[in-house]
Amino acid sequence: MDLMSDHENHTQKPHAVCIPYPAQGHINPFMQLAKILHSNGFHITFVNTEFNHRRFAKSLGPGFVTGLPDFRFETIPDGMPPSDKDATQDTVALCDSTRKHCYVPFKELIVKKLKSSAKYENVPPVSCIISDPGMDFAKKVGEELGIQSIQLWTASACGLLGYLQYDELVRRGIVPFKDESFAVDGTLDTILDWVTGMEDIKLKYLPTFMRVTNLEDDILFDFELENEVLDVIMAKNPNVYTIGPLHLLNHKHFPNDHHHHEKQNNGKFKSSGSSLWKSDNKCIQWLEKWEPNTVIYVNYGSITTVSEQHLKEFAWGLANSKHPFLWILRPDLVMGESEKPNLPQDFIDEVKDRGYITSWCTQDEVLGHPSIGAFLTHCGWNSTLESIYNGVPMICWPFFAEQQTNCWCACTRWEIGMEIKEDVKREEICGIVKEALEGEKGKEMRRKSLEWKKKAMEAIDNGGSSYNDFKRLLKEMDNISTKE
Repeated sequence: MDLMSDHENHTQKPHAVCIPYPAQGHINPFMQLAKILHSNGFHITFVNTEFNHRRFAKSLGPGFVTGLPDFRFETIPDGMPPSDKDATQDTVALCDSTRKHCYVPFKELIVKKLKSSAKYENVPPVSCIISDPGMDFAKKVGEELGIQSIQLWTASACGLLGYLQYDELVRRGIVPFKDESFAVDGTLDTILDWVTGMEDIKLKYLPTFMRVTNLEDDILFDFELENEVLDVIMAKNPNVYTIGPLHLLNHKHFPNDHHHHEKQNNGKFKSSGSSLWKSDNKCIQWLEKWEPNTVIYVNYGSITTVSEQHLKEFAWGLANSKHPFLWILRPDLVMGESEKPNLPQDFIDEVKDRGYITSWCTQDEVLGHPSIGAFLTHCGWNSTLESIYNGVPMICWPFFAEQQTNCWCACTRWEIGMEIKEDVKREEICGIVKEALEGEKGKEMRRKSLEWKKKAMEAIDNGGSSYNDFKRLLKEMDNISTKE
């Protein structure tokens, strides 16, 4: 087996410029793909916003962003107000700002920096630009400069199918809604009978950006409709490659390359990790004290925010379940706050022997630990995928975007999850945690989770669907580079 293409026979490496949407959930798969391409002989330029570049240096160390001679980091401004907060930026404002302000600096980076470095620093010319569909300006720059563009969809296929319904919702007069009452009057429970592949899905499980009363002024609805990737999928274009889970693909087929990366840069360029927060590795030691499948892991991802009341309901629900738990509480988790969330002292006293609370962790390592019995998650696609390939059942509390669609699939189609109501109550949390870790439903979810884990492993194994599609993608990218 060898995924290596014929790149080594070329006198010059192909050069991929990778530019993710500037949020943690998008950066992770881009970094995984970039490292796989680097392992296959590509020169990589990884483009972050200046804001996230500073956070990378803080969380992973300045040596990480130094990169390697053939894996370099560059930055562009995002147009947002200056900030040194260690927190996720406002999604609506960031979408609007990147669309308006990133085209010019990104084009300047490609034209001035990369072309001049190619001339003076022996950097190969740019072969292709790999961009997030939400960074549509990058595709425009590629078209203008005659550089091939590739788009990496970092969310789920079911989420994408949900976005594809937006035009139909408008055509049928369902969207925009007349007023805000749609959120409480039962409208969102409407069953949609026209969505092939997602039969009988309710309106509330489509990506939440369609919950608008004015199409013209809603940035996120407009932002999704702009993405040309939707048209590509609708046309069933043959140049669509299903290559996930990238983390598994990387570690199965390139385990030795990680050590090579670290050796090249004295260990400063880490073989794994792309976290914008500094991870607490002591939690893994804490997990060692518990029996298999007994700990509930709680993490709402990098963007989700909760109210103070919901935070208390989660806290007491976990406490009352009497099960051990590892709970990730980001500093910016509580709405409107940027400091560490405050929890009642009586709660702290109650769980001191069976609760571990920290601000961030290496999630894949946690989910792979045998003590983890279930994952209380916001259903972001990275988290969902990591839960699946580690064989861990999910307790689902989706926040926004296609997380609702992922939740529907996990609970309804894949049968590996249970959903929590949006208005969280401690009694419900306690009951679901107990059922997931002790009950018959929990045992059945674990059995199903192990079946899906097996399917994920088969997909990235030799001859699997993801393995084959990645080889096909490499061949296509190889053809692009030889045309330069």
